[in-house]
Amino acid sequence: MSNLLLVDDEPRMLDLLELYLSPHGYTCTKVQSGKEAIRAVEEKPFDLVLLDVMMPKYDGWKTCEDLRSISEVPIIMVTARDQKTDIVKGLNMGADDYVTKPFDEDELLARVKALLRRTSNADQIEVDGLMWDGEKYKLSYNGHFIPVTPKEFSMMGHLMRNPERVFSREHLIDIVWGINSETEGRTIDSHVRNIREKVRQTGFPIDDYFQTVWGVGYKWVKGTGKTSS
Repeated sequence: MSNLLLVDDEPRMLDLLELYLSPHGYTCTKVQSGKEAIRAVEEKPFDLVLLDVMMPKYDGWKTCEDLRSISEVPIIMVTARDQKTDIVKGLNMGADDYVTKPFDEDELLARVKALLRRTSNADQIEVDGLMWDGEKYKLSYNGHFIPVTPKEFSMMGHLMRNPERVFSREHLIDIVWGINSETEGRTIDSHVRNIREKVRQTGFPIDDYFQTVWGVGYKWVKGTGKTSS
């Protein structure tokens, strides 16, 4: 069963979306603002977000941008506009797909199912024998369990899921601890040292993959293995 977050400032639209989706096995959480959506994603995992664009003050564009700074959750933008520029803008901001109002129920369900199908394997990433398994909450190398903390596990998953992308300490804090956290950059450095030491003890060449970009932050370098996505 997939957990969906529905974001719209109109209660009637939220009820309509839930009416369409719930009979098909989706559990729906409804919120009426972008800020509520950010808090919801910080507090619990979701499989997909349906996000309305035209909301007052904190609109869908801003919400999408802020969601992307803390989560890789799939996002479908819901908008009354069908202009190409709006669609491109949403996709460039990190949205995965879009539907336009008024939408057809069958099309909405098809897009939700297709996006969930494309992202269903994202919780398992394997790089040259190092396995990050989000479903089992387990990090291992060639079958040997690596005892990392929840924060270390989250950081590893995010970096491995985004190879070659450099993340600043501040960005990693937002992703792992939340955008309202008062955690300092040196905490990230401490967690990185711990991760490297724990993984290094298994024989995996972690320093070849988990690299420091001096003066900026950290990145994960692509290996010769595979990443499920």
